[in-house]
Amino acid sequence: MYPFFRFALETTRARSAGRLPLGGTHVSHHRCWPWDLDPWIELNNGRTLTLYDLGRIPLAIRMGLYGALRENRWGITVAGSSVRYRRRVRAFQRIEMRSAFVGRDARFLYIHQAMFDADSGDALSSVLVRSAVTSPQGIVPTDRVIAAIGRGDALPAPPPWVAAWAAADAERPWPPEFA
Repeated sequence: MYPFFRFALETTRARSAGRLPLGGTHVSHHRCWPWDLDPWIELNNGRTLTLYDLGRIPLAIRMGLYGALRENRWGITVAGSSVRYRRRVRAFQRIEMRSAFVGRDARFLYIHQAMFDADSGDALSSVLVRSAVTSPQGIVPTDRVIAAIGRGDALPAPPPWVAAWAAADAERPWPPEFA
């Protein structure tokens, strides 16, 4: 089940936090609870992605994107992601999450997020998310999204490693093919 209580808590905190520049980093703190675990008593990989939601939504609020979505009746969706897991997250472990928009192209916003052990500072996992703002007419161009946010600071083109990931992902066959 989606962690609605945690979601409400994080959005409330984001609304009272300061405004972030478009390239700013939102930092949040979480704990791995027993209901987040898999049979190996570590953070479930699906729940990891859900917890990353709890960093992206407050980031969007603090940058003004959430307000632009509501005002224009737009939605936002994950259009691709790549996760790198490096260390296990165990029950009751404290986690620091960092979330930042790292660039955009004509259609997509790119968000980089990472989880760190709150005590040792060790990197645990990271995710790169390609996100699209949508309307009934389809994907909203990012120039229009940035203008709707009403910010003077620009979100740059994605860094080379993000652009390389997007280009590689575009090579994957669609619809999926199997031998």
